Amino acid sequence: MAQFTVEDNGIGIAAEHLERAFVIFQRLNEREKYSGTASGSPSSKKVIECHSGRVWIESTPGEGSRFQFTLPVAAKADIPATLPAK
Repeated sequence: MAQFTVEDNGIGIAAEHLERAFVIFQRLNEREKYSGTASGSPSSKKVIECHSGRVWIESTPGEGSRFQFTLPVAAKADIPATLPAK
């Protein structure tokens, strides 16, 4: 597995709300104060899990969040030498 990390210096997420960040359209903040659709993290989780990966968040309110995920590494035999013709 390869592990990736994406960090931000945003408002952070309280520990009790970390799993809610992956529920589609589940806003963690007031709509008037912060824009967005609350669909980015849930969509990312779905794609990562479809590829047998795992995703999680580590966060400190007021300091930012660290979004981490894993994806399997393709074996060299699984990678085609040329792209298939369309």
